[in-house]
Amino acid sequence: MPETTLDLRDVPPPERHPMIHAAFEALDSGTALEIVNDHEPKPLFYEFQAEVEAFDAENYTCERRDAGKFVATLPKE
Repeated sequence: MPETTLDLRDVPPPERHPMIHAAFEALDSGTALEIVNDHEPKPLFYEFQAEVEAFDAENYTCERRDAGKFVATLPKE
């Protein structure tokens, strides 16, 4: 179960990644950040995989729930 959920659909794109990184950093180890986005966050996954040591890429999930609604879970080791 996610520790924190961020709905980013109404957040301007330049503000999204800094907001996600700050929320992820604030998490305790063993928890997860859930984001709701208007597109599949593949670039974010690759960014986290390359730059965030505590990101558990193997347990990352992303699900399309509706047109314009993707829910991704970013687990923290």
